[in-house]
Amino acid sequence: MVGLQTRISRLPFATLVIWTVCTVALLAQTAQAPAFPNAPQGFDAPRQGIATGRVERVEYMSSVTGGKKPAMVYTPAGYSSSQKYPVLYLLHGIGGNETHWSGPGAAAAILDNLIADRKAVPMIVVMPHGRSSNEPQTLFFGGRDGRGARGATPEAAAAGQARAGAPPAAGVAPGAIPGGRGGAAMAVEFQAYAAFERELLADLIPFIESKYSTVADREHRALAGLSMGGGQSLNFGLGNLDAFAWVGGFSSAPNTMPPAQLLRDPAVARQKLKLLWVSCGDQDSLFNISDGVHNYLVEQKVPHIWHVDVGGAHTFPVWKNDLYHVSTLLFR
Repeated sequence: MVGLQTRISRLPFATLVIWTVCTVALLAQTAQAPAFPNAPQGFDAPRQGIATGRVERVEYMSSVTGGKKPAMVYTPAGYSSSQKYPVLYLLHGIGGNETHWSGPGAAAAILDNLIADRKAVPMIVVMPHGRSSNEPQTLFFGGRDGRGARGATPEAAAAGQARAGAPPAAGVAPGAIPGGRGGAAMAVEFQAYAAFERELLADLIPFIESKYSTVADREHRALAGLSMGGGQSLNFGLGNLDAFAWVGGFSSAPNTMPPAQLLRDPAVARQKLKLLWVSCGDQDSLFNISDGVHNYLVEQKVPHIWHVDVGGAHTFPVWKNDLYHVSTLLFR
């Protein structure tokens, strides 16, 4: 399987059509078989004796909030303004912030190790605060280290509640928000995360491309995220294929648009996407969301990778494994 993964990471995206069909057939035979093996032991730990990148905190002006917003930015070892780099925009989940991928998500260590082993191309990784609102945050992530029981996050809790009585938020899947007091709080958060789309496109990307040495085109721009950030990545990425050629949703949350709205023109997606990664742990209470997206993509014959993390819940070990594998595929 490791050899298979290495070969796939070097194939052009068109070839992944055949690979996806094979993966679907394998899933049909083995229930929830993983598309990739688990990342090797120590993949997310700082390693001695290799060149390491740098993580810095930056601020940019948001046209949505009218104020400054933070982001953590990883630049690879040997970063130089004389070289142009592709960029991965990496989004956190509800209740998280710009430090979740650079902290418990171990993004810098994962990328440092992969780049040192030449399993990933040197890239810039931008980890913003993906909530665009001046309203106080109302829901918080269930544990700073990302560990917790199945359904511990607000998104997972919302998925198990009654879905009635709450008005739909802009850019939010109908029926995704539960009713009552909890539903009102969730609606505020869904709207705040949906509003980040405009900020990402109008403010953050231009800021990054003016401050850092980047290849400023869609083929060198990727968008991925976990949980609520996974839903954002699918919503924003597939809705803006003129801006992103590489899209990944890790354990995407109920903010994910219904598949038919998520991908309004499958023919365009087939033409423009270089990678579409959809994944989830089979013990995640939000599994049906990613599974529904995957099934629709199969129906519409849109090439993608569907990865099921066997035994995986709604936790950082799953998402770090996703980041490891996606990073080996990007910008090839």
